[in-house]
Amino acid sequence: MKRNVLIVEDDPTMRVVIKRTLLESSIDVGEVYEAENGKEGLEMLAKYPVDLMLVDIYMPVMDGLEMLDYAADNPEFRDIPAVVVSTENDENRIDAILRRGMGFVHKEFTTTLLEEQIKKKINED
Repeated sequence: MKRNVLIVEDDPTMRVVIKRTLLESSIDVGEVYEAENGKEGLEMLAKYPVDLMLVDIYMPVMDGLEMLDYAADNPEFRDIPAVVVSTENDENRIDAILRRGMGFVHKEFTTTLLEEQIKKKINED
């Protein structure tokens, strides 16, 4: 089943790296949508069918956690799996992300690591 993916990341180079890594993985990717911040990410969620979100935390305008909080509170978006892709080093914050049922991948990541986290979230182990 093809999965439409939303990448929410303010760094254009990192968006390219994430997209390329995603497309090189064994995951059956459909459309890939991109947003530069959480506000744009929410606009993309409302506009396009998204099956998976890959979201950075630290972004201008609206950070990734704010966006994910909004999505979690919205019945239309709450069931979309999310993997946080971030430089976050605070173990308590990472733990909180994992407890909320999201995946976490630390930047600099490998294709294998990102793919493993995505498959856990979309139940394709």
